[in-house]
Amino acid sequence: MEINILAGGPLELIPSLHSYSGEWIGVDRGVLTLIKEGIFVEKAFGDFDSVEEEELAFINKHVGELLTFPPEKDETDMEIAISWAIKQAPEKIRIFGATGGRLDHFFANIQLLFKPTALHETVPIEIIDCQNIISLIQAGTHTIERNDEYAYISFIPFHGEVEGLTLVGFKYPLTLRHIPIHSTLCISNELISDIGTISFSEGILMVIRSRD
Repeated sequence: MEINILAGGPLELIPSLHSYSGEWIGVDRGVLTLIKEGIFVEKAFGDFDSVEEEELAFINKHVGELLTFPPEKDETDMEIAISWAIKQAPEKIRIFGATGGRLDHFFANIQLLFKPTALHETVPIEIIDCQNIISLIQAGTHTIERNDEYAYISFIPFHGEVEGLTLVGFKYPLTLRHIPIHSTLCISNELISDIGTISFSEGILMVIRSRD
């Protein structure tokens, strides 16, 4: 099972949602977008302070389950939705509508990629928009497949400095490099093989696949 979560970010940054399989979860105004796209919403999370009363009644009629929360709370609506999704133990969680707009929400959503690690779970999470796919990887060895739609691949230290980074199959290979937290060394690389290998011994890397 894969779980897709749509938040209420700018519509122009959201790719075609029908290209993705799995269950759909809506967060706040993202629920309306899913309904209008003809996509069934299993669960809707939010305080829904960004929708009108008539819109909320419409949402309630068209979702599997509506879960509402007060605006004043210790977690964002997105964090509540992700926490629920992680407990379902899916193969993957994809997040849409989480970029653009307010920078505080964007950076908070980036931080939520770390949520499974904090909960000692192994569910991979991706934030996807029309131009980027963002994820985190922990120390170890990982493979990455070529994707010509998102040809550029950047690696940014996310938690601690990265030790022993080795990149194989890339245009700009590396061997056992130390990557400090402020480094831009690994911005805008590309795969020259169908499959690349990423390995490192310490730290957590943010992986950003992008296109112009």
